[in-house]
Amino acid sequence: MGTEDVSAGVIGFGEAGQAFAGAWSVSAIAFDAATDDPMLCVAKRRDYARCNISRADTLAQAVVGQHLILSLVTADQALAVALAAARHIMPGALYCDMNSVAPQTKRAAAEAIAAAGAHYIDVAVMAPVHPARLHVPLLVSGAQGEAGAAALRQLGFVHVTVKGVDVGRASAIKMIRSVMVKGLEALTAECMLAAQAAGVLEDVLASLDASEKAIGWSERADYNLDRMLLHGLRRAAEMEEVVRTLEELGTGAVMTQGTVVRQRAIGTLGVKPVPDGLAGKIARINVKQQGEDKAA
Repeated sequence: MGTEDVSAGVIGFGEAGQAFAGAWSVSAIAFDAATDDPMLCVAKRRDYARCNISRADTLAQAVVGQHLILSLVTADQALAVALAAARHIMPGALYCDMNSVAPQTKRAAAEAIAAAGAHYIDVAVMAPVHPARLHVPLLVSGAQGEAGAAALRQLGFVHVTVKGVDVGRASAIKMIRSVMVKGLEALTAECMLAAQAAGVLEDVLASLDASEKAIGWSERADYNLDRMLLHGLRRAAEMEEVVRTLEELGTGAVMTQGTVVRQRAIGTLGVKPVPDGLAGKIARINVKQQGEDKAA
């Protein structure tokens, strides 16, 4: 099947939908809830025209008769949209849920799509859509993951990787990765705002540059857990003083307060000796935590 034979229904036509559709050379029809808003509908129609995509006036119009449907809505609407689409989707169609939601949310959506006789594809978008557009990395999972990946490639997506047959697996990778990626962003804000307020921004940045080492995340995670297991209690006490510092500056300490809790929880486990390797450390932490839960 060539790209001239491919068509798609798109639900949600915000930043991601426009980034993708604007790079497609296939026919598509899109529905966005903004179409129903008198204050937004004119601008949304301009978006459709700019991306050379047909406008659907209802969600049903974007779904009926389409063999391939892409859901690109806000996270809080992902499940509701899947339930609505299930009422109109044709048997055998591929429903690619590309929204950033928890695996359990995707599994609930998959049940509705499967009950309608269609195939649910869990798709995780693993990087910002700009400037990558169709080069953005996609992870795919689900019973029809291979078929979903093939359809996405026909739309023009370049980097599509199938991660198994279980709905939720692709999203689990994205969600858990976000603990680090988004957490580092939040920590960056907390650190930089405090440094600026204290008048030591350049000194803090220079110190971070001096201590940063270019190592892989496996080695980095192994090292970080090692430090927490050995020195978590002491580090928790130190971080409580950091909380006091930030609170006095008035810049906020919510991330640092969480660090206190996590450092103390790991340090309190009393894992001695500390196992070698990341997998060994994780296993011992899990065993210890399960033992404490049973004791409680």
